[in-house]
Amino acid sequence: MPAKKTSRRARLIVIAVVLLLVAGIGGGTFWTISTVRDSFPQTTGSLKLKGLSDPVTVKRDSSGVPQLYADNSKDLFQAQGYVHAQDRFWEMDVRRHMTSGRLSEMFGAGQVETDAFLRTLGWRKVAEQEYAKLSPETKKNLQSYSAGVNAYLKDHKGSAASVEYAALDITGDYSPPKWSPVDSVAWLKAMAWDLRGNMSDEIDRALMSSRLTKDEIEDLYPEYPYERNKPIVDGGSVDPATKEFDPEGGETASESASGQGYQQAASNAGTQLDRVSKKLDEIPSLLGPNGSGIGSNSWVVSGKYTTTGKPLLANDPHLAPQLPSLWYQMGLHCRTVSSSCPYDVSGFTFSGMPGVVIGHNQDISWGMTNLGADVTDLYLQKIRDGGYVYDGKTVPYKTRKETIKVAGGKNREITVRETNNGPVISDRDSELRKVGDEAPVDNAAPDRSDGYAVSLRWTALSPTKSMDAVFELNKASDFKEFRAAARDFAVPSQNLIYADAKGNIGYQAPGRIPVRGAGDGRYPAPGWDPRYRWKGYVPQSALPWEYNPDRGYIVTANQAVIDQEKYPYLLTEDWGYGARSQRINDLIQSKVEDGGKISMGDMQTMQMDNSSEIAKLLVPYLLKVDVKDNYVREAQKLLEGWDYTQDADSAPAAYFNAVWRNMLMLAFGNKLPKELRVKGDCLNVRPSDDSGPIDDLEGNELLVRECGERKPDSAQPDGGDRWYEVVRKLIKNPDDEWWKTEGTKRRPGDKNRDELLSHAMKDARYELTAKLGKDIDTWSWGRLHRLMLKNQTIGTNGPGYMQWLLNRGPWDLGGGEAAVNATGWNAAGGYDVTWVPSMRMVVNLGDLDKSRWINLTGASGHAYNSHYTDQTGKWAKGELLPWAFSEKAVEKGTEDKMALTP
Repeated sequence: MPAKKTSRRARLIVIAVVLLLVAGIGGGTFWTISTVRDSFPQTTGSLKLKGLSDPVTVKRDSSGVPQLYADNSKDLFQAQGYVHAQDRFWEMDVRRHMTSGRLSEMFGAGQVETDAFLRTLGWRKVAEQEYAKLSPETKKNLQSYSAGVNAYLKDHKGSAASVEYAALDITGDYSPPKWSPVDSVAWLKAMAWDLRGNMSDEIDRALMSSRLTKDEIEDLYPEYPYERNKPIVDGGSVDPATKEFDPEGGETASESASGQGYQQAASNAGTQLDRVSKKLDEIPSLLGPNGSGIGSNSWVVSGKYTTTGKPLLANDPHLAPQLPSLWYQMGLHCRTVSSSCPYDVSGFTFSGMPGVVIGHNQDISWGMTNLGADVTDLYLQKIRDGGYVYDGKTVPYKTRKETIKVAGGKNREITVRETNNGPVISDRDSELRKVGDEAPVDNAAPDRSDGYAVSLRWTALSPTKSMDAVFELNKASDFKEFRAAARDFAVPSQNLIYADAKGNIGYQAPGRIPVRGAGDGRYPAPGWDPRYRWKGYVPQSALPWEYNPDRGYIVTANQAVIDQEKYPYLLTEDWGYGARSQRINDLIQSKVEDGGKISMGDMQTMQMDNSSEIAKLLVPYLLKVDVKDNYVREAQKLLEGWDYTQDADSAPAAYFNAVWRNMLMLAFGNKLPKELRVKGDCLNVRPSDDSGPIDDLEGNELLVRECGERKPDSAQPDGGDRWYEVVRKLIKNPDDEWWKTEGTKRRPGDKNRDELLSHAMKDARYELTAKLGKDIDTWSWGRLHRLMLKNQTIGTNGPGYMQWLLNRGPWDLGGGEAAVNATGWNAAGGYDVTWVPSMRMVVNLGDLDKSRWINLTGASGHAYNSHYTDQTGKWAKGELLPWAFSEKAVEKGTEDKMALTP
């Protein structure tokens, strides 16, 4: 049994009693104290690791964060695999089963449909092809990493690997197979899927066309405000003579076809697209559900504007909250940096994958945010004679059989069909498949919806060398090498921000981004028309970049990369709208004007900025509304003098966000097609126990609203900065049709803007009375806006007692949607926190040992380990932890030291 700290023993004894009681009552399975402790990692002493050439030292600080020291790359990555598995193997195991479409092997028949969809996408198949293309060095690193994971598995079975396996044994017999290099490569496919761009917007716009006019749809997807919210760069290096073509070939570019035809085709395929959309929602997500919330902040400030005289670089990726966090902090250090061991790097890693994803080495630092390039297209396919129509001819599908093994059940076999525009994803719905086969259509666009299949073209379904880029970034020593590494970072397409110890700052937009023939990717395209095929990819030499811009800083926060009117290639028309990025730009500019300097503390403070951009726009209009109801007027007064900050203890923030939510649902939510409507959470307006009676509740329309089971769709007004721009265009026109609503039996409809705003303020008053009580002095934004951390497998869908054991929270948070402190929430579904800064870091290029970082949860994935959520409380307060890098600083902060020996 590994050595453990005495200070934990008393706590573990109490925990064991609770486990025995709860597990005994809830599932009839009794866990002992050893069941809980079995999987806790050994962190002191020595441990033999077969395959090592020389000893590796693992130093862990007070947060359990490991720093690894080795004499060669093989040993370094083998140790990384072992240490990752020590803390996070359950997470790693579930991820690889998800990416390969094998969840049914762990969790049984309930995951068959999910596996079938993932097999159709073929992530594992593509990862196998990708592995074959990687450099010899990358392959060796992946092999070494796998050897480390498998060394851990050899000595850790069942609950010794993680307590979840003990729970899994309640329903079936499962033993983890060996780890392989392809397991690591496939993870990048899952990450690319979560960051795939505008696929949901494509579907939503098509479904909207059944009820809204083209102009009305465009109202809901306004153009990017380039003049107000600045893009990342002013220009890029563009070589018009450079051409890079699709490996499969492509048609010669023809003139762009009219968008009207394929918008009509997409509208006719509403049934298929609705079901495809629901299937997409069911696919497990490692980063969070695809939508406006996935984003990130990063910025870098040149030394001429910092107190250190060298660059400062900040990054905080915004992802769905998970337990454990998606990130794992770690340092990888060659004792002597040389050609045989070129790594001296520290930062945030992905458990299950070697290398450092975001962080710094001894020379440079880099961060990432989602670029949001449009790298997917949905194609409508005409079905004819057992094949699909292309260019007037019937073409046979490429097919393959896939066998899905099911724990405790019979194997299932599926057939995957592929077109020249990717796999047929609508096949994964049995009703859709029957419709497509039995209702063939002719070559003309049909006037019915039953004849289409839907296929997916996606850059990540062709092998790339993105894993090579991870190791090249880890070794890069200057901007030239950084850009060279970025060339291989094909998917997912990320904004890469840069700073180095010599004082330079920079930016590079990498990625495999398609060049389309006809169409712009905003609607599903007609697969039978050759004009809509991809022609190739944007040349890497033409992707935007910057190096030491005159303004002295670079901000990337999912805004437009570049003004499309000044750039020859279409990257996307569905950018984030720049509310966060412009706020960061403004904060930096306000600090440096008149000779001011930015400190490490300033960078940290900026990360926690929770100012509401939409409140600044909307509150003046809300205060001008003449509210007759004194009960509502009392709440309206909260907005008087409010500074628009969304602190956790703010009553005005609570009320404003409730008004914003209700306003969106009144003006837009109920006017969308039925396929896109969601009623959100239950707005039960009965007063809470301590609020006392409310005399006029019976007149409140909220009493007749129902609850919905379906989770909010991306088309619903989620409250993000796209909706800021929608409202900004309408707010000065009080008589616009969007402000008008239909009446009910209880209340007449709204005839203009001010009537609708009054309606929203009243609904918000009664809603918060139900949720927070009648006394507005007790209201706070944090009581509405709560973070709950859930174990992403058993803690989400497992037995209730297991969720109680594995999940943590809640935490009352400040911040908000599209704020810099992006604790996002979906206005269509409620106020709970759905997106978070999944980690935060500030890198000091003047003294790397003075850099700081924080993770959302902790190093450990083991429930009841002291490092399970030990960073969360500090994260919630905006605190950062010391980030030692030099061996001297690491040694000073080391609390546990372990030797891995041959």
